[in-house]
Amino acid sequence: MHTPYPRILLAGANSRVGKTTITMGLILALKNRGLKVQAFKAGPDYIDPTFHTLASGKACRNLDTWMLSKDVVLELFQRQARLTDISVIEGVMGLYDGLRDREEGSSAHLAKILRSPVVLILDASSMSRSAAAVALGYKEFDKEVGLKGVILNNIGSPTHYKSIKSSIEKKTGLPVLGYLPKDKDLKLPERHLGLIPTEEKAPLKDFSNRLLRLIEKNIDINKIIRIAECAKALPYCKRRILRAAAGDCRYGPPIRAQATEGGRARIGWTGRQDPLLPNDSVTIAIAKDAAFNFYYQDNLDLLKDYGAKLIEFSPLKDKKLPEGVSGVYIGGGFPELFGKELANNIKLKKDILQKARSGLPIYAECGGLMYLSKKIVDFKNRGFPMLGIFDTKVMMGNRLRALGYVDIEVVRKNILSHKGDKARAHLFHWSRLNGSPEKERFSYRITKNKKNMPDGLLKWNCLASYAHLHFASCPRFAKNFIRSCLEYKNNEGK
Repeated sequence: MHTPYPRILLAGANSRVGKTTITMGLILALKNRGLKVQAFKAGPDYIDPTFHTLASGKACRNLDTWMLSKDVVLELFQRQARLTDISVIEGVMGLYDGLRDREEGSSAHLAKILRSPVVLILDASSMSRSAAAVALGYKEFDKEVGLKGVILNNIGSPTHYKSIKSSIEKKTGLPVLGYLPKDKDLKLPERHLGLIPTEEKAPLKDFSNRLLRLIEKNIDINKIIRIAECAKALPYCKRRILRAAAGDCRYGPPIRAQATEGGRARIGWTGRQDPLLPNDSVTIAIAKDAAFNFYYQDNLDLLKDYGAKLIEFSPLKDKKLPEGVSGVYIGGGFPELFGKELANNIKLKKDILQKARSGLPIYAECGGLMYLSKKIVDFKNRGFPMLGIFDTKVMMGNRLRALGYVDIEVVRKNILSHKGDKARAHLFHWSRLNGSPEKERFSYRITKNKKNMPDGLLKWNCLASYAHLHFASCPRFAKNFIRSCLEYKNNEGK
């Protein structure tokens, strides 16, 4: 590898074409060649990245061009890409699918920002020569997108593959880089929020080995590497998110790539430390197990960079919070599938509730909100008592209640933000509040498609929201959370 930041973005013609499977397989094949691979996922996805983390052995990162600015996307990408030999990015939905009729949030938008070559994945199960028309349309739709090749999925036979390959290459000039055959054993299991996270399943050793063999046999990995090496040079970043880079995100000189031995570029991290950040370390407990595992890795990194020590605990198994914690972060997940186990862990529930009453800052997102409610009523109409911090039940439904990007306006000060603050976030949930939500205090006004709704339940120093935040889009929220934890630490026992 001689080009700084070799990278490839795997995009689908549409959803469910096999992007996650092929991305995972490519990562395995690259690792099999002794390369260090950094995986990225376009958009607000928590589950697909678990498969890429498993394949690469490194935490997969999310890059969302609607929630994050261009400069932040570049900074987060370069910070990780500089440490590896090649970056593999899985797209979101279809290549050009963004926020409604806009480019923002699409795989194409991310590819432009990162100046990344793109490989289009087509599901060829019901097509022959028509696949060439589809590929040609994607090539011509936006010529600023660097479409460099095609991979075919669900091929029925070698003859089927040869026919489609010939048609695509003649009509588009794009190379067909290989295929995966129809194979029922390569179907990843799904449920109401998509694929089942790797945290809940036995190791995917047999699946991974089978996938690797098929990828190695049928896809030209060396040609993909050459395409990745031809990626254009990246522009300079103009903002700072991570404190080690250049202080507050609003200031600081550009990050500049500096040549090193072997032609690899590295980032020159420069700038002052943010004087507003606390110098004392605080410990934040992170709920992490099969029930709660939806976290952006960069959220956790930002908290650590801004002065927090993170320690994991399991709401399913642990009987009390870790010693010495000054805050709790409970992410999303599937608490509705573990209602009985969560309900029966009475000692931990009592410990968290007691500390919450004493002012312990607790930030909960989606599944975390459900855990802080009075009761979860699951898909089978079974009720399981939870912490009861908020006097409302959470009811699982038979359809999606909310999906998509939202704007947040803060209407009440809380442990993360002040009145008047704004942020962008994402919703994806099947549940709804039921009982006495009108008696609760809400911290957020959320806007989606010009419609407003309350969110951000607020009580004591607890904030629980359906909205998933990416702290890199609102770093002051992460800083404020740490400040709230520090204030609790300093006042504890007084």
